[in-house]
Amino acid sequence: MTEPRPDEPPGPSEAPGSPGPLGDELTRLAALHGVATSYSPSPGRTVTASATAVVAALAALDVDASTTPAARAALTARERERDERLLPPTVVCWLGPTDSPTGRSTDGSTDRPTGGPATDHPVTGGDPAAEADAGLPPAVLAGLPPGTRLDVETERGGTRSWVHGVDGTDRLAGLPPGVHRLTATAPDGRTGQAHLIAAPPRLPTPAGRSYGLLVQLYSLLSHRSWGMGDLGDLAELSGWAGRALGAGFVQVNPLHAAVPGPPADPSPYRPSSRRFPDPVHLRVEDVPEFAYVEEQDRLRPLPERAGRLRAAVLDEGALIDRDAVWELKREALELVRRVPLGPGRRAAYADFLAGQGRALEDHATWYALAEVHGSDWSRWPEGLRDPRSTETVRARAALADRVDFHSWLAWLTDAQLTAAQRTAREAGMGIGIVHDLAVGVHPGGADAWAQRDHFAAGMSVGAPPDAFNARGQDWGLPPWRPDRLAASGYAPFRRLLRALFRYAGALRIDHVMGLFRLWWIPQGLPPTEGTYVRYDAEAMLAVLVLEASRAGAVVIGEDLGTVEPGVRETLDRRGVLGTSVLWFERDWEGSGRPLPPERWRADCLATATTHDLPSTAARLTGEHVELRHRLGLLTRPLEEERAEAAADTSEWLALLAELGLLPGTDAGAGGCSEEAGIQAVHRFLLRTPARMIGLWLPDTVGDRRPQNLPGTWDQYPNWRLPVADADGRPVTLEDLAASPRLHALTGVLRAAARAAPGEAG
Repeated sequence: MTEPRPDEPPGPSEAPGSPGPLGDELTRLAALHGVATSYSPSPGRTVTASATAVVAALAALDVDASTTPAARAALTARERERDERLLPPTVVCWLGPTDSPTGRSTDGSTDRPTGGPATDHPVTGGDPAAEADAGLPPAVLAGLPPGTRLDVETERGGTRSWVHGVDGTDRLAGLPPGVHRLTATAPDGRTGQAHLIAAPPRLPTPAGRSYGLLVQLYSLLSHRSWGMGDLGDLAELSGWAGRALGAGFVQVNPLHAAVPGPPADPSPYRPSSRRFPDPVHLRVEDVPEFAYVEEQDRLRPLPERAGRLRAAVLDEGALIDRDAVWELKREALELVRRVPLGPGRRAAYADFLAGQGRALEDHATWYALAEVHGSDWSRWPEGLRDPRSTETVRARAALADRVDFHSWLAWLTDAQLTAAQRTAREAGMGIGIVHDLAVGVHPGGADAWAQRDHFAAGMSVGAPPDAFNARGQDWGLPPWRPDRLAASGYAPFRRLLRALFRYAGALRIDHVMGLFRLWWIPQGLPPTEGTYVRYDAEAMLAVLVLEASRAGAVVIGEDLGTVEPGVRETLDRRGVLGTSVLWFERDWEGSGRPLPPERWRADCLATATTHDLPSTAARLTGEHVELRHRLGLLTRPLEEERAEAAADTSEWLALLAELGLLPGTDAGAGGCSEEAGIQAVHRFLLRTPARMIGLWLPDTVGDRRPQNLPGTWDQYPNWRLPVADADGRPVTLEDLAASPRLHALTGVLRAAARAAPGEAG
């Protein structure tokens, strides 16, 4: 970009008063705060970030760069702070080497699954509570004067001490995993404190090899559901799949608490809270007090009305209506709550309240206030927008009964989630329930209110323009502030993970690249006017490894799409499994042809599709192109789209035939039946070394409809469709259990999932 003439105002990519697009001082200031001034959307191409976005991102971090003097002053202050401080707010140390005993070879390669029967434990690895020698990062040590005394107060109350640069060592013996308090005292009397995250070197590895089912829980109705799938259905599915199908896990959509309606946003990826689950998933009849409700004349009609909701979805083609389901469940639960808890249940509830503490109190308070003032806290009376204000304290006291109601709902939901995981493990599943962590939360919801100091005001998370979307994406989710996370020792992230791992055998992290950086978009600007803001990935990963290791849980990162160089390698080094979807796995750096199974990575969940993609049946038949055509979403002529999709599918079918996975067809022939093609696709996945194989549950009955069609809003019923067969007829859990087609497909997987890679199929 050329320099503007003196009589021209600065362009949108120019800082006020700067000599060029951004200026040296603004660039240096941005770098010190982790705000990118450029990015690379593709190899060999660099795009300069909008100065408007850079200045706005800095402002969201409480850094004034609105003028050249302001940017200069902020730069001076930041550099002085950096030079004078002894310690950064948070320090990470890894307890021991990254390699063995968790499957990592000393040469950096990963041992492949050994096969054999599933064990009683979901993961293998070292003791997550074991003490180990640890050292501070070299960058931290380099900033400490020789002779600096370092004292660690562990989270359990013990102390460890050593002196920097003495006896030629800077390693601390016997440090336990945890988040500790580190104090540095320099010889000149200066002191500094930091949170010290001591974590195992990598996550546990899944024991053996397993396959499992992937399902959007709301879409899986049974004859006992109240109009949408619930936690009773999840427990039933897991118990059946573990015992009858030999499955090792069931992965579900995020079950986070939603912003209340009506109308409620049906997307599970834009919740009110990620820390607490949504009570809409409760199986009301499974609440112990349900059997003792005295007001039967009021209770009895509710299951009957729920039956009509269920019948409308299953028999009349109606969409899943969360608002209607929740209205019935809420009315029933209000009656159930009038039944006094027995002594044991009362004690359990008291323990839950104590264990969840302020976080639950804030969560329940938000929902109580939302009943009065609406579900967007930014529109509440001024005094109630601060969870710590005197007005909020008074309102909480006035609404104490409603606060307790929502706390009680969280307890009930937590208990049923825990029961579902217990059922899965008792059914022989090595992992059990795989829960899904959304990227962020709704800006008007409970988390954004309770943790408002940790969120960047006036910012939204999204994606920059790329080859698939020239306008970029705005997801409408406020980002966490990296500086506030570091200052708190990543407390919000730690508590979030700890809450989810209470009932998760594994955790899928949506857009796992967000642990490294996120695309921040200033409010009121298009996604093209955003910029990346970097997070301390080392600290985020240390917290993740620490909490997952304590829970004995697996972590799966959704790393599809454009990924920054080095991210997948870093995740792999720490034991985070990746996600590999068949249709995307090609030799992109070579021939561009489908990637042979032996060249797939081992440390991943391998699947044929996801909730955001066409079902395998739709892909094989080309129905996904026809659907987008009917909705007016194609950007090229229909015949071009059809030809490209057919060519893509034909290449894969040719490889499947070449490998002998399509019995009775010649290589390159496209005459196989749709069902045979789906079986062949999954036989192929079994040929890969992937540790986990995921089977999209709708694929077992030939469903051709996607659960979500990105780029649509009201044109398509996203997140509201039940699982259906090839003709679009809804299929219940009971129907699935009796489906010959499902048993034929799962039989292929069950017989081969535990075979050594290369022996399956």
